[in-house]
Amino acid sequence: MSSANPPQIKVFNTLSGQKEDLVPLKPMTLGIYVCGPTVYSYVHIGNARTFTSFDVIVRYLRYRGFEVTYVRNYTDVDDKIIQAAKESGESPLSLAARFIVEFEKEAAALGLMPPDVAPKVSDHLPQIISMIAQLIERGIAYASQGDVYFSVSKYPEYAKLSKRNVDELRAGERVQPGEQKREPLDFALWKAAKPGEPAWDSPWGKGRPGWHIECSAMAAHYLGETLDVHGGGRDLIFPHHENEIAQSEAVFHKPFARYWLHVGFLDLEGAKMSKSLGNVVLLRDALAKVDPEALRLFFLSTHYRHQLDFSDKSLSDAELRMEYFYETLSHVNERIANSSVGEGPTTEDAERYLREFERFMDDDFNSAGATGVIAALFTAMNTLIDRPPVKDRAQVTRTLVRLREQVEKISTITGLFGDDPAAWLLRRRERAVKAKGIDSAQVEKLIAERSLHRQRKNFAEADRLRQELQSLGVEVMDKAGRTLWKVSC
Repeated sequence: MSSANPPQIKVFNTLSGQKEDLVPLKPMTLGIYVCGPTVYSYVHIGNARTFTSFDVIVRYLRYRGFEVTYVRNYTDVDDKIIQAAKESGESPLSLAARFIVEFEKEAAALGLMPPDVAPKVSDHLPQIISMIAQLIERGIAYASQGDVYFSVSKYPEYAKLSKRNVDELRAGERVQPGEQKREPLDFALWKAAKPGEPAWDSPWGKGRPGWHIECSAMAAHYLGETLDVHGGGRDLIFPHHENEIAQSEAVFHKPFARYWLHVGFLDLEGAKMSKSLGNVVLLRDALAKVDPEALRLFFLSTHYRHQLDFSDKSLSDAELRMEYFYETLSHVNERIANSSVGEGPTTEDAERYLREFERFMDDDFNSAGATGVIAALFTAMNTLIDRPPVKDRAQVTRTLVRLREQVEKISTITGLFGDDPAAWLLRRRERAVKAKGIDSAQVEKLIAERSLHRQRKNFAEADRLRQELQSLGVEVMDKAGRTLWKVSC
């Protein structure tokens, strides 16, 4: 797409509290930084929702012609990692490395594209130390008995992202035992070494970085002093992203990020999902129960900024929707393969679905509206197969070909519908068979008997066997001289 006529995309900017036109610093070029996992354990599905949302956002921006550099970090130096390592008997960096490997396996299973850069804190100590030194030099930070703290009172715009009242924040904070800071709101940039903890040399003695400085340093290193887009979960707005802004803008004297995008909370049984609350569903456990594409569909069915309610039923419903989609694609593929296409008109404007999909996605990546368009597209394909509007079979097939092409384009954006329909449907059936304890061998035996009775036109016995299969929780479908089966809902 020509930079002279860029797409008109609007995003909701947490900083301004309103939708704005997405205008990059450089035409058609975007630098996007997303806060990645703190790798002390397996990620939960709330994390997975955030990363899936940005996966689709990056895919869509590239589809619309933007050159995107996508950076998603790993926090591999952190208090939680140190505590988990003590409990497991590992070194903190070894534990973090192990969970990075686990995360990447799960991310691949979920269909997440690898980011262009996946920096780790432990690999960027020079950049972090340099940034802390600059803050001290500017009088915005101070060293105190081996620690270094950011002086919030020296940054007048503090809390502009979260819109919190600084005086109320001060009143609610206390200096904790062991902290060497001057004011309750000041936050650690560097922590003095403690026995058994990972530590690096610095001008202030051995120690390790605080949580917030890492992202400021790594974002600037890879994307420059001002980012186009910074994102993460809504829970990071305060204090993490607020502190990032303060650090970066105090050093560079320019806006840290032009657009701030935040993914809404995922609620479990009416309560916000949180490891600290102990009410989490791990991504690995969800993937063991439901198809990854169904999980993606579940995430995309609600706008990324809105609260998403999780339940076993919501996952089951999403998988049923994916089953419908893949059954449709199976029928469409079979129809196309067994029909002539030729040249000539189609029965409708097949491209209108993609235009409508783009309209929703251009409006702050409204995947909820976009999935509604997907549903309409699949309804149109089913209608063409079941109730074709014209008698010209080739014309109907030409339309199906065009609609199938729209599905393929949407697939590159959503990460859905990329599998072979027959393979997907077989895996779906195998999971359902296992979950319901159905004897597949018995089912195949009954189906073979029923097929034999149908061939002999003994339809009463064939119907009896259909009912017996139904009592086992199996639905049969007679199609083109063969019988297919699946587990009933």
